[in-house]
Amino acid sequence: MRTHLIRNGAVVLGMAVAVSGLGAPAYAADSATLSAVVLGVGANETQRIVSWYSSADTTQSVQLAPAASVVGGEFPANAPTFAALGSANIASSGGYNRHATITGLAEHTAYQYRVGSEGNWSAAYPFKTQDFEGDYDFLFYGDPQIGASGNVANDQAGWTDTLDVSLAANPNAELLVSGGDQVETANTEAQWNAFLASDKLRQYPWVATIGNHDVGGKAYEQHLYTPNTDRSGSYYSNGNPASNTSGGNYWYVYKDTLFIDLNSNSYATSQGGGGDAAHVKYVTDVVKQHGAEAKWTVLVYHHSIYSAAAHAKDSDAKVRRVDFPTTFSDLGVDLVLQGHDHVYTRSYLIKNGQKANSDEQPGDAEVFAGPGGVLYVTSNSASGSKYYDITKPDASGTNGPDPLKPANYWYNSVQNQEHARTYVKVEVRNDKLVVANVRSAASTEAGQPVGSIVDKVTVRPYHGDGQQIQVGVPTAVPGEFGWTIDGHNDLVDLGTAVETNGEYFAATGKINPIKVSDSRRSLSPWSISASVGDFTDADKKFSGSYLGWGPYLATAGAGAETGADVASGYDDDGKGLSVSRGLGYAEQGHARGTAVLGADLDLKIPGEAEKGNYRTTLTITALSS
Repeated sequence: MRTHLIRNGAVVLGMAVAVSGLGAPAYAADSATLSAVVLGVGANETQRIVSWYSSADTTQSVQLAPAASVVGGEFPANAPTFAALGSANIASSGGYNRHATITGLAEHTAYQYRVGSEGNWSAAYPFKTQDFEGDYDFLFYGDPQIGASGNVANDQAGWTDTLDVSLAANPNAELLVSGGDQVETANTEAQWNAFLASDKLRQYPWVATIGNHDVGGKAYEQHLYTPNTDRSGSYYSNGNPASNTSGGNYWYVYKDTLFIDLNSNSYATSQGGGGDAAHVKYVTDVVKQHGAEAKWTVLVYHHSIYSAAAHAKDSDAKVRRVDFPTTFSDLGVDLVLQGHDHVYTRSYLIKNGQKANSDEQPGDAEVFAGPGGVLYVTSNSASGSKYYDITKPDASGTNGPDPLKPANYWYNSVQNQEHARTYVKVEVRNDKLVVANVRSAASTEAGQPVGSIVDKVTVRPYHGDGQQIQVGVPTAVPGEFGWTIDGHNDLVDLGTAVETNGEYFAATGKINPIKVSDSRRSLSPWSISASVGDFTDADKKFSGSYLGWGPYLATAGAGAETGADVASGYDDDGKGLSVSRGLGYAEQGHARGTAVLGADLDLKIPGEAEKGNYRTTLTITALSS
């Protein structure tokens, strides 16, 4: 059965997916002690990966059920199970590790899960799914590094409080993203137990990132299994996945965002791994293979290349500052999240290793990416275990001062160190990213309370030289309709289409007006025409022929005449705007001057269109003799 959801003016058509899995086998009861349960992100929004420790090498699984079907703590008899994989832990950790991938999750559902086997289940833990299309928020945490202060209990308390504060303020956040350095000492299980103490890490998916304090042992890999992970030697700092180190790069697509997570501990081939060149190739390959599945690209790795504290002048940071930015700009990366330097920084938009827009001012609240502009953010300590003070720029080009604010490094729009815990909230919206650094502890230095904002910026994306058009296809409910036109930053938003007579979805809107100026003495003829390709959302699409228009003159001048109306191909089995159509023109000898051309858009989509967020590009062509 097809279901539909209206979601923030974005196209949201899709398939309802029932949870599936093997029926629970009849295991013999075992006495394994189960611990360190953590919920992780899956390959997409329909999956989660659960990891845990077991004291015994027994056959185990994850059992899942809709929360409404769990009565008195009892899971229904037909609750699906997902088989676990794992192996023996290293000697210093003891026991065994297990992980299982939950698949087939349905949207807008509260679930409970437990790990273990029949007769020896863990406690049950809740989590919920939300809409699988449209807007969402995620939270980014820098360096908990439990144990760094020398007092594990204090670090655990600070980390637990940040999780509590951030999720009380953002209960519908969908991902908790790591900046790396979960612990101070890679294989010290007491630190891992403190890091994993909060039940929030069993209720919200943790998106793991390897820090330099995590990499020196196998405990990171034992505790935090990640999706689509490439564990080739190139992505290990010493080039040897079999050694007592952790490593690997991975990616996943969540809603309309492609996330790529790198092991930045492997940065020099002299160590034995593939170095930065291997990461550059990895990011390039993943974006080429999966970039079309998403509208945003976010990279995460530990070692900040644009920070402001003790590590800003590290030699490896300077190398990566050369190795990474041009590739990231060329690939259309939107946001890079980093840790390591225990300070908050927000870069200017960076293109090819340089400030993208010389007019961008320090602390601007809204920035426009343009082609190649990338925002880099470094998050401060989320636990309060360790802070680094801001350092001064020097005379070198790579670490020189900002001419607009000489106390800052040239690449940083904002630098902040208040010696108070913070986290970063990222709002992923239809046509913007909103990035905010938020205090999870009161700042004595700034005199600001918990929950107050250190810094906030809205990033507007680049839509190319044409005009992108977006339409929302709603739930097919008789009598319901609602759509908005909210064009912004060149996005022509046709809102949410309205089901009509149970036969098709309809949406209307207007193109962004096109101004034509002609002051030539020759008074030569001119014409403006345009066409669209298919409307697509990942591998789903419908033909651009279903889009028609009615050109009009918003402002007369330059001898302009309008092109002919073009019907939606749904009405006449025609090609609509899938072929080039005239928007306006002027004959030889026309008057000089300026005209503004517009067009009313008429989109009619067959009722069998799949749920999704669809976009196309209006390609505009100007001809004149």
